[in-house]
Amino acid sequence: MRIFLVGFMASGKSSAGKKLANKLGLSFVDLDDYIEEKYNTTIRLLIYDKGMDKFREIEKESLETIIKQNDHIVISTGGGTPCYFDNMSKMNKSGLTIYLEVDTPTLVDRLMYAKKDRPLIWGKSREDLTVYAKDLLAKRQDDYAKAKLSVNGKNLKIDALANLVKSNI
Repeated sequence: MRIFLVGFMASGKSSAGKKLANKLGLSFVDLDDYIEEKYNTTIRLLIYDKGMDKFREIEKESLETIIKQNDHIVISTGGGTPCYFDNMSKMNKSGLTIYLEVDTPTLVDRLMYAKKDRPLIWGKSREDLTVYAKDLLAKRQDDYAKAKLSVNGKNLKIDALANLVKSNI
């Protein structure tokens, strides 16, 4: 069983993914962490050095590798992963995709206080970030909506998510 968590940055994919994997007795991988480890750099520097287009290619190849090498895993994807190439289709064919849906004000609050380095929001004020998040979320919504399941990620309960997964496999 492969479970893919998709959604906007700061929607809780990584933290929920770790807890869900633990609850279900599965391995866990955060796609961004995997890429950083594989390339021995940060996502920020990878984008800076190679550009966004090359980063998206690396992301696609890394996703494909993880899928090929793991049958029983929870994968936390990057916020843009489902929106490029045929990544969402591959994830849907390879396992259960779950969209963690979170409203824009909550996302902005989380992003303002996040410890994780997020290259797409460098230097943005709260107001700029709100506009940016609304616009980008609107562009990505159709891709996120292709997930097999959608859950409210604002106050996500892992037990409820685990039960939902079990009832859909």
